[in-house]
Amino acid sequence: MNGVEDRLRGALAAGAAALDESPDLFARVRLSIEEDRRLRRRRLRTVAVVACVLGALASVVAGVSDRREGELLMDWWILELITTAVLVGLALWLGPLIKRYGKSYAADVFRANPRTGKSFIVLTDFAYYLIFFSYVLFTVSFEPKGTWDQTVSAQQLQHETARLGGIMLIIGLLHGVNLLALPIMGRLLTLNRRLDEATPHPVRADPGPPPPTV
Repeated sequence: MNGVEDRLRGALAAGAAALDESPDLFARVRLSIEEDRRLRRRRLRTVAVVACVLGALASVVAGVSDRREGELLMDWWILELITTAVLVGLALWLGPLIKRYGKSYAADVFRANPRTGKSFIVLTDFAYYLIFFSYVLFTVSFEPKGTWDQTVSAQQLQHETARLGGIMLIIGLLHGVNLLALPIMGRLLTLNRRLDEATPHPVRADPGPPPPTV
């Protein structure tokens, strides 16, 4: 039994001696801890911002609503303005958020054409905001619809909820199509570049010296 223990101890000691100490181990551990702290602070800021926005929205709703006979009443155009402001705020918030988390994905797809990748992201931002604000303009109402009252009714609430759900569905579909199309476009651009590099360029014949003038 002592021989087995000695062999096991020797094997463990040899394995430990074969390991090389990493000179930057402490630095990497410290960076990992700092990154974890930054993530926690970012999450706390996000929660605080969402809480402030919800609190401000609740304050606005409470300030513009009237209580009559135990019911809360609000003019129809106030809810229309609130929904439009929420849609615009959603566009301004989702755009940078998607761009921030999509940079690494686009950089990996367009690693052979980084300049093309940057241009594509800029053009995608233009298309994103154009689609978003076009949807807001298409769905805004300047007068009560046929079944609406002068105050907020169930029909108007259903309409405004559909506006919010519609823009989220459109952005989700566009984002999904973009995720599927980016690898294909990156592959095609890489193949085109390789073909251009592999294709020999025609060499022009030397025309020779010009003829003498008389």
